[in-house]
Amino acid sequence: MQKSYDIAVIGAGIVGLAVARTAALRGLKVAVFERSSRAVGASIRNFGMVWPIGQPAGPLLERALRSREIYHELSKQAGFWINPNGSLHVAYHSDEWAVLEEFAQIANPATGGNAQDSGHRCELLTDPKKILEKSPAVNTKGLLGALWSETETIVDPRQVIATLPGFLAERYEVDFHFDTAVTSIQSPHFEAGGQRWQADRIFVCGGADFETLYPDVFAENPITKCKLQMMRTVAQPDGWRMGASLCAGLTLTHYAAFGACPSLPALRKRFAETMPLYKQYGIHVLVSQTEAGELTLGDSHEYGPTPDPFDKDEIDRLVLNYLATFTQFPDLRIRERWHGVYPKLTNGATELVREVEPNVWIVNGLGGAGMTLSFGLAEHVFNTHLHELV
Repeated sequence: MQKSYDIAVIGAGIVGLAVARTAALRGLKVAVFERSSRAVGASIRNFGMVWPIGQPAGPLLERALRSREIYHELSKQAGFWINPNGSLHVAYHSDEWAVLEEFAQIANPATGGNAQDSGHRCELLTDPKKILEKSPAVNTKGLLGALWSETETIVDPRQVIATLPGFLAERYEVDFHFDTAVTSIQSPHFEAGGQRWQADRIFVCGGADFETLYPDVFAENPITKCKLQMMRTVAQPDGWRMGASLCAGLTLTHYAAFGACPSLPALRKRFAETMPLYKQYGIHVLVSQTEAGELTLGDSHEYGPTPDPFDKDEIDRLVLNYLATFTQFPDLRIRERWHGVYPKLTNGATELVREVEPNVWIVNGLGGAGMTLSFGLAEHVFNTHLHELV
């Protein structure tokens, strides 16, 4: 017998789960279809960083902060680990420090560099003791200062993606159909797992799968794939904790939040001239810590429609070499290495949200900010495009 839903979501990664939660909260009957026995794509192959500091002030920052609120709500409800540990951007060169000073000033000029009112709740620190209080992992040799931000939060993406389906099924009666690939859509019907299904609205949240559904739509949009390489260490000894998540000068060139800083072009130029391989591989270096004490390290960015399936040891070495310039950890033995692939828009847009036929929506293209933006984006999609739904 054909089963009918108000909402069908294709893909059980973070975007699909966010859409399913948003719909279920409106009292709609929701089903999620996942081609694998569990989601194994980019949604579990990342740092688990909810990273508002990387988003420019305005709608994107608001969306990131809203997502952060939802993670905290879901952590209590679904029982997954969360760590509101904040972040430090550390600076060792005058051009890096100039960017941080400008960022703090732009974010909140009224306070002379302590951004509390714009949404970027951050401040500049120059006292090494205060910086070490935020993270004992910071290398203080040659340290000029750091930008401390209180809003960044860590979750374990593997745990989140594994936990939320059961929670949504129990709390909101969302139906999950794993090992069930959706192969065609003729709204309101679609084929999945050799059966015919029906839904009033269908959301395609397939991540880097541009080939199965609506390949012509993906081909005509400015979207590509990004491969990243990452590593995870053994658990740090004796329960050692790093405190705030850490990054340094390279990261200032990666996130849009720092784009308005006048000193940024000069910093980019120095990196391009003195560290060309980092530019070639799109490397900037972040580090977070799991509940079990492991360090998650990365990453790189290689773009193209067909990512190289073979990882490069050179990239891992470059990440570790740069990490050593701004951190100090008890044990950096690597336990795991992997790569992930996510969709990336090439025209500067932050998401692809498009109705491709009546009542069929693609929600995709969040780039490397899926963990940070998905819950806020899902609410935006329903409030903006589907506001008639209760």
